[in-house]
Amino acid sequence: MTTATASRWPLGGLLVLSGAAFITILTEALPAGVLPAMSAGLGVTEARAGLLVTVYALAAAVTAVPMTAWTLRRPRRTLLVALLLGFAATNLVTAVSAAFPLVLAARLASGVFAGLLWAMVPAYAARLAPERSGRAIATALAGMTVGLSLGIPAGTALGGLIGWRWTFGVLTVLAVALAAVALRGLPKLPGEPPRGGAGLLAALRTPGIAAVNLASVTMVVGFYVLYTYIAPFVDRAGLGVSAGTVLFVFGLGSMLGVWIAGATADRALRTATVGLLLLATLALAAFGLFGRSTPAVLAAAALWGVSHGGIPTLMQTAGVKAAPKDPDTANSLWVTGWNVAMAVGSLLGATVLASSGTAALPWTAAALLAAATLTAVLARRHAFPPAGTPHLPTARPSEERRATVG
Repeated sequence: MTTATASRWPLGGLLVLSGAAFITILTEALPAGVLPAMSAGLGVTEARAGLLVTVYALAAAVTAVPMTAWTLRRPRRTLLVALLLGFAATNLVTAVSAAFPLVLAARLASGVFAGLLWAMVPAYAARLAPERSGRAIATALAGMTVGLSLGIPAGTALGGLIGWRWTFGVLTVLAVALAAVALRGLPKLPGEPPRGGAGLLAALRTPGIAAVNLASVTMVVGFYVLYTYIAPFVDRAGLGVSAGTVLFVFGLGSMLGVWIAGATADRALRTATVGLLLLATLALAAFGLFGRSTPAVLAAAALWGVSHGGIPTLMQTAGVKAAPKDPDTANSLWVTGWNVAMAVGSLLGATVLASSGTAALPWTAAALLAAATLTAVLARRHAFPPAGTPHLPTARPSEERRATVG
């Protein structure tokens, strides 16, 4: 190939996108790790402080689609820098304000920014390297996995050392610094002009998008049925390790899953997606079968983490490939589905826990993952086609010449 994109891997730009994902996931999840201290500092109960997490997720779910449509024509680098500066502003308000309503409003704004960023990043990455879009998406989303696996525990520990306000201050500085780097390290990709086959209704009608989102939503509901209540599951199983240890092993597995997704998304998307969904199903079933064995639970957590690290990237790659005319809108649907599914999974887990106890949680999760696996197996024509099936290009040829760093 003669294009610059084909000859040069845009690592710098992809690392900027990965850094944006890292900051976004820390902004999202840090309050959960420092919730007791935040509730005390803001003078509210822990239950009320939990709204700081809830409104963030709801804002992302509700606004991802309309905000993506509204900003679709804006230049991509300009939009990303604006979102990073938006995170800096809202995290700064969180760091300095003593008024709970003001902090809650800042968290709501952060959720709006997050919904838009999660929809934009995979499509941006694919346009930077259209011939290797799967690997590019995996690289960009690695920041999310690193944030979940290492960043959130580190942020929680930092909050214990210097206080939660200073920790949000650190996030503010990181966001500003990354915005400055983005201005130098990302190419000037234009927004998406109106094209035939673009828009929300067109994305919904695109063959394969419904199946991708159905498999993804079912998977996320299943994951969060157990993930949300992993602490009581571990405590009541009488294991020789804490829930924190189980989640640490889960996080290590997730990092391997990201590597697997990057290595397979372009060459074996269907095989990798179905294989990791099946792996998740078996890992969750192992929690049910061997839930009182510490080695078995740790092994299952590692395998579950591998699937969790790889599947989101593969699902978003499938969406980008299925809807090449409007990948941003396709991913905004995925973001909305993910956030709604998180809430549904948590509520379903609470219902199962109250009615049947912790022993039923992994079996409920495994059944949902089996349904997601079956969906992916059956969706072989458009959503998860066999290797070698041609897709329409993700980027226009003129973009390929511009999508290099430096």
